[in-house]
Amino acid sequence: MNAIITLSILALLVLYLGVFNAKKAVLPVTLLGLVAALGLTLAEWNTNAQPIFSGMMLFDNFAVAFSAICIAATGLILLISKAYFERISEHLSEYYAIILFALAGMLVMLSYHNLSMLFIGIEIMSVSLYILAGIKKKSAASNEASLKYFLMGAFSTGFLLFGITLLYGATGSFDLENIKNYVLAGATAGLSPMFYIGLLLLLVGLSFKIGAAPFHFWAPDVYEGSPSLITAFMSTVVKTAGFAAFLRIFQICFAPLHDFWLPVILVITIATLAVGNITAIYQHSFKRMLAYSGISHVGYLLFAVVALGASSSNTVFVYATAYMVSTIAAFAVFILVKEQSGSDQFDAFQGLGKSNPFLAFCLTISMLSLAGIPLTAGFIGKFMAFSQVLSEYHFFLTIAAAVLAVMGVFYYLKVVVAMYFQPAERKTIAVPSVFKWVLACTTIISVLIGIYPNFISNLF
Repeated sequence: MNAIITLSILALLVLYLGVFNAKKAVLPVTLLGLVAALGLTLAEWNTNAQPIFSGMMLFDNFAVAFSAICIAATGLILLISKAYFERISEHLSEYYAIILFALAGMLVMLSYHNLSMLFIGIEIMSVSLYILAGIKKKSAASNEASLKYFLMGAFSTGFLLFGITLLYGATGSFDLENIKNYVLAGATAGLSPMFYIGLLLLLVGLSFKIGAAPFHFWAPDVYEGSPSLITAFMSTVVKTAGFAAFLRIFQICFAPLHDFWLPVILVITIATLAVGNITAIYQHSFKRMLAYSGISHVGYLLFAVVALGASSSNTVFVYATAYMVSTIAAFAVFILVKEQSGSDQFDAFQGLGKSNPFLAFCLTISMLSLAGIPLTAGFIGKFMAFSQVLSEYHFFLTIAAAVLAVMGVFYYLKVVVAMYFQPAERKTIAVPSVFKWVLACTTIISVLIGIYPNFISNLF
């Protein structure tokens, strides 16, 4: 709770810094505030937390762990933001304040113990993201992305809210513990049909938020049209928070109904993997490829729900961490390359291995991790996900996912081939020190987790 309060106050402070035209102080103050919020979050680890505010929120280890990686990832993204935001607008404080408000909403999502708080957290985050997607006011693509995101987000919120309403109608409570008790009691007495309908509508609403197929169609256009740094934020921090919220309610409330919702989740998982991997192969834009790649990774994350159990939280945490650090590194290199070339096509990376070996190396590790190649964090995440579904004997899903994962290697290696095997005359890209630090940090984390996964694989 202290972290949420800190982020809310920090966002207001950043806005006041903008009012008094203290541009140079905005980023340092924001980063210091994030460090403070991270410290306050980690201080709540293993505190045997109980629900607070009449059972509205619960800051257990699950909430603490996912909140910590979301705050840390936001800090890494903001480290490379100053020059990027300055090129878009003179009003820097608004960008940072809105991102902080979105992050505060995510922390509410991660720690909810009442469905009303889930809805409030999602709306705080979503409204902030609608603004961020269209923050390049003079860009038609950014405006289009914002409008599409708003319309699809409002549509999915309707499903989510209707589902929550039906669950309340069946159980008489928004509290997760009460819903869980209702489900357990219903194992013998039977559940209301209203409850089953509410569960399915809730599933549809949450699937929209995480970009799972067939509710993914907004994601590629929104990710492509939004400013690249905002796309990096949405495809990493936002996706992780959304999926953690998805997992939380299924673990606490719906696990006894596994046989009811499993067929639906299986269809969504296979569709997500197929749409993400197959469509990504045909992309010529690196940014759009990452958008479809992100959809495919939602499919692998859904393995933890398909084989829901005690290890699901660990699997999602490791996979999300691997995905976040790799994607942040990929976007950091992409921003520098696009600034020089003005293009987001794969051709823009030609000759990068010779002109900027460090950038090429970091992007290569990122792509290998996203592809799930051994000795990277992405391999550990995929290994844990596949192991979990195999433990539940989902052989067809495992085989289909393995074939699609092999297809995924192809489009990730396209950029590696362009950097090293398609030489082109190009100037050396000037890499700011903060970019070097972020790229080094994310690359080291990716390799360390790939070699020593026990650091984070048994947190829960």
